[in-house]
Amino acid sequence: MKQGVADWRWRRIGSASWRVIAVWAVSTVTMLVLAGILPDFRLQSADGDSGTHIAITAALGAGAFGLLSALVWPLLVRALLLVPALVLGLLVFFLNGSLLLLALQLNPSGRGTVAPETAVVVAAVMSAVASATGTALAVRDDDAYRRRLYRLADRRRRRAVDGVCPSTPGTLFIQLDGVGHDVLLDAVGKGLMPTVASWLAKGPDEDVAESDGDCDAPPREPTHRLTPWRTDWSSQTGASQLGILHGTNHDIPAFRWYEKDTREVMVCNRPSSAAELQRRAIAYTGDGGLLSLDGASRGNLFSGGADQLALVLSVSARRGRENRSRAGYFAYFSDPANAVRTAMSFIAEVCREIAESTHARLTKRRPRVSRGGLYPFVRAFATVVERDVVVAAVIGDMLVGRSAVYADLVAYDEVAHHSGPRSRDAERVLQRLDRSLALIAKVAEHAPRPYRIVVLSDHGQSPGETFLARYGLTLADLVRAGCGLPVRRRVERTRSGAEARAAVRAALHRPVEEEAGQHHPPRRSGPLVLASGNLGLISFPDVPHRMTREEIDRRHPALLSTLANHPGIGFVLVSSEERGGLLLGARGAEISLDELDGNPGPLAAFGPGAADAVRRTHSFPRAADIMVNSWYDPEEGEVHAFEEQIGSHGGLGGAQNQPFVLSPYALSAPVDDGQELTGAEQLHKVFRRWLGEGDGPQVPVGGHEGARDEAVRDGEA
Repeated sequence: MKQGVADWRWRRIGSASWRVIAVWAVSTVTMLVLAGILPDFRLQSADGDSGTHIAITAALGAGAFGLLSALVWPLLVRALLLVPALVLGLLVFFLNGSLLLLALQLNPSGRGTVAPETAVVVAAVMSAVASATGTALAVRDDDAYRRRLYRLADRRRRRAVDGVCPSTPGTLFIQLDGVGHDVLLDAVGKGLMPTVASWLAKGPDEDVAESDGDCDAPPREPTHRLTPWRTDWSSQTGASQLGILHGTNHDIPAFRWYEKDTREVMVCNRPSSAAELQRRAIAYTGDGGLLSLDGASRGNLFSGGADQLALVLSVSARRGRENRSRAGYFAYFSDPANAVRTAMSFIAEVCREIAESTHARLTKRRPRVSRGGLYPFVRAFATVVERDVVVAAVIGDMLVGRSAVYADLVAYDEVAHHSGPRSRDAERVLQRLDRSLALIAKVAEHAPRPYRIVVLSDHGQSPGETFLARYGLTLADLVRAGCGLPVRRRVERTRSGAEARAAVRAALHRPVEEEAGQHHPPRRSGPLVLASGNLGLISFPDVPHRMTREEIDRRHPALLSTLANHPGIGFVLVSSEERGGLLLGARGAEISLDELDGNPGPLAAFGPGAADAVRRTHSFPRAADIMVNSWYDPEEGEVHAFEEQIGSHGGLGGAQNQPFVLSPYALSAPVDDGQELTGAEQLHKVFRRWLGEGDGPQVPVGGHEGARDEAVRDGEA
C-alpha cells in the first residue's frame, strides 16, 4: 500500500516536472520568435552572438519571467486588493511588462534588452502562450484539470468536511439582472441564447440530426420550465434580491427613499444602506437567509447568510479579516493569464461602447441618453470584469461541492439602461451571458455532486424616453413649480442608479453619488424629491410623520393637482385622514385603495396585480409623503423614467414587472397550474422548498473521476 502511494506521488512529481519543462521550452521559443519580429526586443549583444548564446539567453529570460509570474504576481495582486479590480485590469499590462524587464535584468548573460512599451506586448503574449500550453498539457490529467479550476476560482476556499461531499444535488441560482420574461423568449427565438433554447427544447435535437443526417429529427426533451413572475411595486434589484435571499422586502418602498425617523436617504446600492437593510431583514424574519447552510453569495447586493462571499455589496464597507467581499478579485487575477485576457477584453469593450455611442449620436437615434464620462469603463466592468470574476467563483463553488450558490450577473441590466432593453448592444450581451451559462452547465456535469441550475431575473426593463427628454423638466422641477417655489433655470440631470456603477465605486472605496449631498439632508421646508426609475418619491423632511393629503393641500394647495394632471404622470398615491390610501389621477380622479377591486381607476392601464402592489407599499411605515408613478403606454410598453435611463425599472408599467424563473423539471413546479408567482417573498419560499428537495448518502470528494478538458479550455476562453 505504501509502495503504491509512493509510486503515485513520484508519478505526480514527474508529470508536474514534465509540464514545467514543456512550458519553459514553449516560452523560450515564443521569446525567440518575438525577438525576431519586434525591433525593440533583442536577445543578443550589439556585436552579435551565436545561435547557442541567443537560445541560452532566451531560455534564461523565459525561466526568470515564469518564476516571477508564479511567485511575485500573486503577491502583487494581493497588495493591490486595495486598488480595485477596475484599476487593476488597466495595470495588468504594465505590471506584466515590469516583470519581464526585471527578468531580463536578472539574466546572468546580460544580453537581453527591450523597450518598456515593447515589454508590455512581449509579456502579454508570453503569458497567454504559457497558459495555453499548460492547459493543453493537462488535457489527459484529471488531477491537473481539477487543480487548474480550483486555482481559477479561489485556492484558499477548501471544503472543511473531512473530504466528504454529499451526493444530494446542489443548487445554483444564476440571476441575469434585468432580463425580462419576454426579452428572454425573444432572444431564444432569434437564436441568441442556444443554451437556454436547449433547456427549453426549442427546435430539433441538433446532436441527433447531425449524427443521423436527418433534418426531421425529433425534438429534444425539455429539461427546464419557464415561469414568469410579478414583482412588487418597487421593481428593482434591492427589493427583489432582499426578498429572494432574506425572505422579506418589507418597508422597501423604492430604490432610494428618505427615512424621517433616521433623517437619512437610503439607497439600495450604497454599501452602508445595503448592510442596514440586510440587518433589518434578518431581525424581521429571525432567519439568516437562503444561503445560511453551506452557501455562497457572488456579485450580489446582499449575502443571503452565506459564509462564502465575493463582490457582495452589503459587506464591502467592512474592514478587517472578516471582509472577504473582494476575495473573488484576488482568486481570479492571481493568475496573470486570466488578468491579461480580462484586461484585453475590458479594453475591447470600452472601445466597443465608444463606437456604439458615437454611432447612436451621429445617427440621432431616439431615445438616447448621455453615455460619456466614465460610463464606457463602468460598462466594461459589468460586462467583462464582474462577469469573469463571478463565473470563476461559481465554478470554484461547484468544484468544492457547495450546497447552494446565488450569483448575479449585471451585464445586461447595465447596458439596457443606456442602450435600450431590445437594442443590438443588449442582444450582444445576452449572447455572451448564454455562453457563460453554457460554461457553468458544462462544469456542473463534472462537479463532485450533481447540480440543479436555476436561472432567474430580479426584474425586467421598460423602454421609453426619459421624463426630462420628453417634457424638458425633471420631476423635482415639476414639484417645485407645484409648490410655488422657483424652478432652476439650468436643468440638473438625475444620476442613474445602476448596480454596476455602485459595484465599481464600492471597489474604488468611493461613496455613491447621494452621499455627497443627500445622505443626511437638513430639515427644511422645501420638498425632497428622489427618483427610482419611473417611480418618484416626494418627502418633506421638516415634518416628522408621513403627511396626509389634507396637510399637503393646506401647505401647497396646487401641488397634488399639478402632479396628477401632468401628462407624464400615471397616478399619485397619498394618505388621507378621511379615506386612508388615496390614488389621484388626471381630470380630478380620486379613488380609495379599498375601492380598487371594483374600479381600478388610474391603475387600469397597469394591469392585474397593480392594486395589490400599491396597497402593500402604502402599508409600509417608511412610504414617502407622495408616491408618483410615471405615465405608461400599454400598447408600446413604454414609461418615462425620472432618471437618465431609456431602459428603466423601479415602478409599475410594462416589462419591468415581468421577470422569469427558469427551473429544471427535477424540481417541483414553482406554483400550481393556474396560479401566479407574485412577489420576491413568495419566490424565497419556493427556493427554500427547492433546497430541501432530495436526500441521499455521502460520497468522498476525491472519488469523482469525470472531469474533462473541454471545460478547462472553455473556462480559459
